[in-house]
Amino acid sequence: MFFTNIGSNYLILSIVLLWFLLGLKCDADRVLVINLNRNWTLSNQNESIQKSRFTIPSGVYSQLYGEKVLDSYNDVNLRWISHDNWTYTNIFSVKTDECKRFVNLTLHGIDTIAEVRLNHYLLGRPNNMFVRYSYDITKILQEHNILEIEIKSPIYAALNKAKDLQDQGMDTPPNCPPSRYEGECHMNMLRKMQASFAWDWGLAAPSMGIWKSIALEYYDAAVIRDVDVTLTKNSTHWTMQSRVFIDCNSQSNFYAELTFYAVELLKNPLIIDKHSKTPISCKAAIITFDVDIPIDQVTLWWPNGYGDQKLYPLHYSLKAWINSEGPNLRDKIKSEKSIRIGFRTIELVEDAVTEGTGNTFFFKVNDKEIFMKGSNYIPSHILPEYSRDTNRCKSTQILMNLIDFIFFLPLRLVKHLLQSAKDTHQNMIRVWGGGIYESDEFYDIADQNGLLIWHDMMFACAMYPITEEFLASVRLEISQNAKRIAHHPSIAIFATNNENEVALVQGWYNTGSDEERFRKEYRELYLATIMHELKIIEHSSRPTALVSSPSNGKVSANDNYISNNPQDPNYGDVHFYDTFSDAWDPIIYPRPRFASEYGFQGLPQLMSWLKTKGKHDELLYLIRHRQHHPAGMLVITSLVRRHLPLPLPDQPLYVEALIYFSQIAQAMATKIETELYRSLRDTEHRTMGALYWQLNDVWVAPSWSAIDFYGNYKLLHYWSQDFLAPTSIIALYDSENKAINVSLVCDEFEVDTNELTVTLNSKYMSDRTFKRVH
Repeated sequence: MFFTNIGSNYLILSIVLLWFLLGLKCDADRVLVINLNRNWTLSNQNESIQKSRFTIPSGVYSQLYGEKVLDSYNDVNLRWISHDNWTYTNIFSVKTDECKRFVNLTLHGIDTIAEVRLNHYLLGRPNNMFVRYSYDITKILQEHNILEIEIKSPIYAALNKAKDLQDQGMDTPPNCPPSRYEGECHMNMLRKMQASFAWDWGLAAPSMGIWKSIALEYYDAAVIRDVDVTLTKNSTHWTMQSRVFIDCNSQSNFYAELTFYAVELLKNPLIIDKHSKTPISCKAAIITFDVDIPIDQVTLWWPNGYGDQKLYPLHYSLKAWINSEGPNLRDKIKSEKSIRIGFRTIELVEDAVTEGTGNTFFFKVNDKEIFMKGSNYIPSHILPEYSRDTNRCKSTQILMNLIDFIFFLPLRLVKHLLQSAKDTHQNMIRVWGGGIYESDEFYDIADQNGLLIWHDMMFACAMYPITEEFLASVRLEISQNAKRIAHHPSIAIFATNNENEVALVQGWYNTGSDEERFRKEYRELYLATIMHELKIIEHSSRPTALVSSPSNGKVSANDNYISNNPQDPNYGDVHFYDTFSDAWDPIIYPRPRFASEYGFQGLPQLMSWLKTKGKHDELLYLIRHRQHHPAGMLVITSLVRRHLPLPLPDQPLYVEALIYFSQIAQAMATKIETELYRSLRDTEHRTMGALYWQLNDVWVAPSWSAIDFYGNYKLLHYWSQDFLAPTSIIALYDSENKAINVSLVCDEFEVDTNELTVTLNSKYMSDRTFKRVH
């Protein structure tokens, strides 16, 4: 069997190689896509450093040093990389394909400021890593070609943009991060992953490169880019509204015939031919159509813990032509797109509460109220070219470390992280706004695991420049990414930013001296630009986007979306951190409608530190170097020393004790806060969500994560399987009244018994009060 498999693999490889060599042979049946992912070279500006014959996706950091950038003090030692300019070069040959009328060069992800030249002709200057750039190269492409992509230093690019604004009296803070971050300045000047310039949990690795694929697209008239599907339901049917977004050569209108296949839903393909006689404008190239499906023909998609995650495949095939007389043999060229959808309804309920003040803030899925419990997700890697579901060697326990070492057993990290969230009963994750719009595979896995996604747009903890160039780039970014991911049943809601409303109101970045200007710019960016783009694809399959997180939800409209207190616990969602109070005491926590971010720091396990530290590094100094919180290690040790016997730093086994006790302190603090929020699901408080910060890490460092960079679980993640369990008994000490409050929490829709017996045995408790809450 072993030799048979080897032979089969060689056969497959030979077929793939033959296809590649013959890939440009005339193919009249469909759009031809040729990936230019092989045989790249890389050089710095003075060409003193060169790398050759590698594949993309690629980044300069990863190409030169791989993941060594995450070892020892390399976050500082290798910073020189991002101060230089680097050029990617690809020399390739093609044969003329007479079957197709046009050729695009499509770049799916350039990080970030670049110049693109084909045969020394300037095609464009990408400036946004979240945008797909496509250039018509029909008249430029030759038999032999040279493609050059020059990536500018992100550090100097950001600095130059900041200086230009400052020269105009338009300083846009924050200029630089706190010194403890060991970071770089002016992250907000660039449309790139904000965390790549450093964060309080992450290193500065200002990435540069080609982080997604590049392709030649040979076509005759039009190419399907994305498909969005809106689902609405009445008493008898679901209505699927499909919107097919198309790219075409802007010089011509075109005619089209669209065929829709839904094998599990329709007996026969549906041919949408209404555009075969009426031309479609390239300026608004969208085909929209509705299909009704009987309710009894559909299995619902449910969040994790509430039912199945049934997904239905849909396939779209487009024939497009320019000749108004109709398609002839040469014009029968197909562009195809396949997606999977889940039938579910979701709404965000913000009604006035009947008891007390404020509004509710909870999600209903398939007409059922669901308490959202989960965590916040940051990028799986600080280098975005690694952020796809890469086969990096990860493990979840010490024994697996040994197996990995012997057999190099791969564990797909993104799948591991999302599966781990599912295994601990999480039903929602929040994709945080300082990271990236994730890969298609990420959202597919979330769909399969029943993980709803609260999805920030990629703006976090900053003011942003409101120039025409910046806003135009943002419009394209939001439009492209929303269209790409909106059809996924896991997408629950969008928010335009992370913490920027509260930062503005509370003056985090000293904006008070020009507050009127910053309020105007805030509304220009998030309301007039981002919300406007999101509304273009707004539909009943998802609630209206939130302007910020945290915010007061829909009541923010009364304040034109800048409220005096964006964290009013009676409205919307809150973020909560209290560094030096006793995090084991429930009294310090708010009683919000929804807690979308909260947490406490803990250290990764010792094996992870030993794997990342240099041979001559002092571990305690490395830990302190990687602690980016402005309060330093006190953010951990102050709570640990309240409750646990931590030795002094000069005593034996201090580091080992610090690591272990920090994980206990973190797990207990997060458990208590989460259990408090779960216990407040009553008619008085109406708390309906708890998403702790954070699920994962980008390197080995002190952080709020439950799973460290190598995929190992901290105690927090192990404990979360219990404190997020569908049925939980919660006992919280009320220090103010010197009492223990006991709650039985059940997330199931139906319970078999109407009786509950509680027995408390303690010599310290004489008075017992029981209140039954439905």
